[in-house]
Amino acid sequence: QTCSILLMLCSRCQKLLKIFPFHLFPPPLFDTAVAVLCQTSYPDYLDMDKMSMYSETDSGYGSYTPCLKSPNGVRVFPPALVHRHCSITCPLCHRSVSLDERGLRGFQRNRLLEAIVSRYQQSRAASVKCQLCDRNPVDATVMCEQCDVFYCAPCQQRCHPSRGPLAKHRLLPPTQAQAGSAQPAGASARKQATCLDHEAENYSMYCVSCKTPVCYQCLEEGKHGKHDVKPLAAMWKQHKCQLSQALNGVSDKAKEAKEFLVQLKNLLQQIQENGVEFEACLVAQCDSLIEVLTRQKAKLLTKVTKEKESKLMTVKDQITHCTMKLRQTTGMMEFCLEVIKENDPSGFLQISDALIKRVQASQEQWVKGALEPKVCPEFALTVNTDPLMQSILQLDFTQNKVPPAPLLQLEKCCMWNNSTTLAWRITTVQALPVEGYVLELDDGNSGPYREVYVGKETICTVDGLHFNSSYNARVKAYNSAGVGAYCKVVVLKTSDVAWFTFDPTSAHRDIVLSNENQTLTCNSYDDRVVLGTAAFSRGVHYWELSVDRYDNHPDPAFGVARINTMKDMMLGKDDKAWAMAEGGITKGSTVGILLDLTKHTLTFFINKQQHGPVAFENLEGVFMPAVSLNRNVQVSSRSTLTLSDQSHWDSRTVSYSESFS
Repeated sequence: QTCSILLMLCSRCQKLLKIFPFHLFPPPLFDTAVAVLCQTSYPDYLDMDKMSMYSETDSGYGSYTPCLKSPNGVRVFPPALVHRHCSITCPLCHRSVSLDERGLRGFQRNRLLEAIVSRYQQSRAASVKCQLCDRNPVDATVMCEQCDVFYCAPCQQRCHPSRGPLAKHRLLPPTQAQAGSAQPAGASARKQATCLDHEAENYSMYCVSCKTPVCYQCLEEGKHGKHDVKPLAAMWKQHKCQLSQALNGVSDKAKEAKEFLVQLKNLLQQIQENGVEFEACLVAQCDSLIEVLTRQKAKLLTKVTKEKESKLMTVKDQITHCTMKLRQTTGMMEFCLEVIKENDPSGFLQISDALIKRVQASQEQWVKGALEPKVCPEFALTVNTDPLMQSILQLDFTQNKVPPAPLLQLEKCCMWNNSTTLAWRITTVQALPVEGYVLELDDGNSGPYREVYVGKETICTVDGLHFNSSYNARVKAYNSAGVGAYCKVVVLKTSDVAWFTFDPTSAHRDIVLSNENQTLTCNSYDDRVVLGTAAFSRGVHYWELSVDRYDNHPDPAFGVARINTMKDMMLGKDDKAWAMAEGGITKGSTVGILLDLTKHTLTFFINKQQHGPVAFENLEGVFMPAVSLNRNVQVSSRSTLTLSDQSHWDSRTVSYSESFS
């Protein structure tokens, strides 16, 4: 393969291949090298002999440089013969690289590529031939370590039998024998690399800023003194790990691509089969229309025939009747003419009176309309084909395929406290795109489903669910053709116990939140209100607040409030909050709030002891934990706690109002 490609190269490329050992590369690397080499073959390059002269003068390598602009925009300045730096631009990546007075020796050796070529050479040399075959040697199967000869199986049995004095010889597989013989050369090839600038020093560090290995002398000279330098072995392992991870990612993508190709090939077959089936269906539908039109044509022709026969019969009857009357009238006229010819007055008068009456009666028979046809020659039948013709011209395909049932992506769905996030996708590619989705949830008590989201997004977060409840969720897709089927119902379980922090978005701007929004302070001497992130509409709820700092003036307020309560006054001053603002607390005190929405009451506790009777009754609606304080107070929350010395109520958080979002 190498020789055949070399014969196709021009003389300049062949000379360059003598300088650069591209023919030692593996086939993919060799093809790339030849492609790059041939792309740089421009007519404005210097003569090869002159380049050889420049190379000997410059660096000893067969470097070549164009003196004019190349066809693809690559420009390389004259070599070091004129004692100035050169710039070479890669024809593929178009990156310019400067050459100093060392010429090509200034480039770092690609030791990795050398190792790959060396391994490739060893793998190519692993297939050795038998040294004792007379004609057409075959691959060797063994190698005698003492004789140092490769044998095929027949030659080994014939020339090197495993008996007699040769029985003690050691026979090895050819690959193992070659590996043993190539070990010293490989070991010498893998000796530690030396610095390009300091040939006596080995690479021991890695400059992260310059992204290149350096030696200690490079660091001492100051070139990389202020750079970020790390041990070479550590960076080697780190980059190997990064490359391995990247390869794993690429491998996964390649696997997905292979599966996708299989899917596309199956899709080709499905399209072919569906196309044939659809064509047959279309032909059948058109043939059915033609058959119906043919039957209707026969019916219409029958009507025309009946109408024609009716007209013909009417005309024939009228002809017969008119002929008979005309014959009678003609006979009477002839008789009257003969009577007029008579000269006998008495005889004439004897019959003239009766004859006059007959003539007058005959004249009266030809009244108006008697000599007019009873039918017209035209047919009073009209076939209006315009609507049908318009329908035929408008006959086209209609998209009447509803989308399939979506698939819930359970790995992307999650539950947190009393909120849920659902994600879904369409499993197949549709000819008509999906216009939107409908997400439905029941009421948490096996009740009817209600729409909670309608839109184009494939992910939705639903807030305001009841605590300690199970919800059924389902999704369907729709487009212009209609609404598709529902997906499989998924059961969502909310948290058993309510957990909340304080909400920075609804808090007054003077409120300062810390400790993951569980500790409250204030920047103002006036009272400021902050609400919790949870809201309750049913069930029994209890939480505690610890007083971390308190200067005894003014008192903080603890309780519950509506979401629209005033934030710039003490809690409980308006009709949208219910709070405890009395004394009895000191620094370190714990204030407990018991919200019993089963009994619709609010009770307060200080240090686990009930503080007075029930504070508020007849509470209805949605309530949120609330606190008001000033800069003399610091409070921390301890939500969803149990009150151990109270046994007459359930401390679990049972539910959370669906009307709050």
